[in-house]
Amino acid sequence: MDHFQYRNGELCAEDVPVRRIAKDVGTPFYCYSTATLRRHYEVFAAAFAGVPATVCYAVKANSNLAVIATLAQLGAGADVVSEGEMRRAIAAGVPPKKIVFSGVGKTRAEITAALDAGIGQFNVESDSELALIAEVAGTMGKRAPVAVRVNPNVDAGSHDKISTGRKHDKFGIAWPKARETYRAAAKLPSVEVVGVAVHIGSQITSVGPFTAAFKFIAGVVGDLRADGHTIRRIDLGGGLGIPYLDETPPSPEEYARAAIREVGHLGCELVLEPGRLLVGNAGILVTEVLHLKDAEGVRIVIVDAGMNDLVRPAMYGARHAIIPVAEAARDATREPADIVGPVCETTDRFAKEWPLAPVRTGDLLAMRSAGAYGSAMSSTYNTRPLVPEVMVNGGDFAVVRPRQSFASMLAGEAMAPWLTPATGLRSKAIR
Repeated sequence: MDHFQYRNGELCAEDVPVRRIAKDVGTPFYCYSTATLRRHYEVFAAAFAGVPATVCYAVKANSNLAVIATLAQLGAGADVVSEGEMRRAIAAGVPPKKIVFSGVGKTRAEITAALDAGIGQFNVESDSELALIAEVAGTMGKRAPVAVRVNPNVDAGSHDKISTGRKHDKFGIAWPKARETYRAAAKLPSVEVVGVAVHIGSQITSVGPFTAAFKFIAGVVGDLRADGHTIRRIDLGGGLGIPYLDETPPSPEEYARAAIREVGHLGCELVLEPGRLLVGNAGILVTEVLHLKDAEGVRIVIVDAGMNDLVRPAMYGARHAIIPVAEAARDATREPADIVGPVCETTDRFAKEWPLAPVRTGDLLAMRSAGAYGSAMSSTYNTRPLVPEVMVNGGDFAVVRPRQSFASMLAGEAMAPWLTPATGLRSKAIR
C-alpha cells in the first residue's frame, strides 16, 4: 500500500495534488510520502515484535536526509557502504551505535572516520580488510566491533546485477574459509568479534532463498561457538522485494517467520537491513510530456525525465508502472507506447509498448515505485541538472533537495591555466 491515489480525477501524494507540486517546483521531480515511509517501517518492525532486533535502513536505496531522518525518528538505525552515507545517517539523527558499515572496499580514511564516530559494527568482507581495520583501530587505541560477512552460495533468484550471495560474487567470504578469518580476528587485540553477517541480494520475491541463507548461517553460528567465539549478533541483511507491477514478494510477516524459525533459537540480537522495502513504493518520479511522434508505426512519447534521473530501466531492464497525473477516463483506449527521455542514448527508455491512454504535450505522467535507487543513482549525464526531491506530509510538502542549477554545476569545475579561461573558471598549475 502507498499514499499516491487518485482523488476527483487527480493523482495526489497524501493530501497534496501532484499537479500543484509540479506547478511550484517544475518537472521532473521526485516526490516521497511520509505516511508511506512510516507505514512500511512500522509493518516491518512489527513483524519482529518480541524479538531483540534492530532495523538498520540501507541508506544506499535513498540517501536523502529527510528520508533518513523520517526513518530515524521511528527508531531505525542505518546500514551504510561509504563514509558519505555514514555522515548522512549521523546528520539525519541516526545514533552511531546503530550504524553498520558494510561494503567490500572500505578505505583507511573511512575506517578511521567510522571508529571516530563510534559505529556499532563493521561487516568485514575480506582478510585484508580485517587486517586494515585492526591496524587502524590499534593506531587509534580503539577496539573495532566486527562481524564477518559469510557468503552462503545462495542464488537469490533476482536480477544477476543485484545478486550478492553466490560463490563467484565479490561480496563476503566463503565458508569454511571464513572460519579461518574468525580465528585470525580472535587473535587481534584491536578487534572485537561481535557477530556474523549474511546478505544475498536485492528484490527477492520468494522466501526460499532467505530460508536457505538463514538456515546456513545458523549452522555457521554453531560452528563458530564450538570454536570458542562469542557470537551475540546475527546480521541477516536485507533484500526483501516489493511489487512494481505483478510481483508478489513475501510479506514482512512471512520473512520474519522464516528468520525467527531458522535463527531465533540462537539467542542473538538480529540486525535487519531493509532498503527498497521501506522506500521503494514511497516515491514517484513526475515528468512532463514534451513531444509525441510516430516512428514507422511505433507510438513514442517523449518526456522530460531521462535515464540520468532514473537509470533502473536502462541498467536492469526494470519496469515501473507509468500513470497519468490526470486520471484517464475509464473508457479511454490504452494503446502501446514507448515512453522515452531526452538523453542521447537509445537505452533512454522507461517503457516499451506500455498501455497508455491518449496524452498531449504538457500532460504529466508519474512513474511509480521510484523511491528506491532513483535519486540515489541519478547523474548529470548530458549536463542535465539533478532534479528536485519533494517530501509530502499530509497536506504539506517541502523541497528537500532543490533542483541543481547550471551555475552550481559549472562552479564545481576549473579551467586548466594553459587554456583560455572561461568566466569564473580558474585553476592553478601543479608543479
